[in-house]
Amino acid sequence: MAQMGRPRTFDRDAAITQAMHLFWEHGYDATSLSQLKANIGTGITAPSFYAAFGSKQALFEEVMERYLDTHGRVTDSLFNTTLAPREAIELTLRNSARMQCESGHPKGCLVALGLLSTCSDESKAISAPLAHARSVNRAGIVACIERAITAGELSATVVPNVLGTAFDSFLLGISVLARDGIAYEQIDAAVTQIMGLWDAARVPALARQK
Repeated sequence: MAQMGRPRTFDRDAAITQAMHLFWEHGYDATSLSQLKANIGTGITAPSFYAAFGSKQALFEEVMERYLDTHGRVTDSLFNTTLAPREAIELTLRNSARMQCESGHPKGCLVALGLLSTCSDESKAISAPLAHARSVNRAGIVACIERAITAGELSATVVPNVLGTAFDSFLLGISVLARDGIAYEQIDAAVTQIMGLWDAARVPALARQK
């Protein structure tokens, strides 16, 4: 009789990581149930898959939790108020570029690349958490800019949402560059250039001392 349910050798923790890499590489819609079954462990049956995860959507939700708790933490500096605002943003951009270009997992960022389209009803249902994760990072960037304006580091004429959009656009754009094979060193050098936007809006040190 065929074995039903979850195999005894099933490693759920490893399965989440394997599924994460598939979704990360191909995106939610393009990752089929057949791919998931074939690449989790040494391959699992449909009953085993549903017994373990419930559905593709439920599995993706677990994958997102795993990603945000691990690779996604490169943006943590945005919310560390012990860091200077400029340092917080620069660290996020450099750490994100390093993570997205490193080996051992697909290139780019799952939050940025996992689901930008809403092709199916199912993908529409899971697009909101990804958009939320992006909006949290965007808000973190804006909060850093607002802190700098309050502290007198940036000019009061700076519009936080506008400058924040420039940095957020660069952060999201790293995913495409990494996926296209642009070298980490080149992207890291570009971070130095983009931080020039901050420096151009800075209040001169002498003016801050008055």
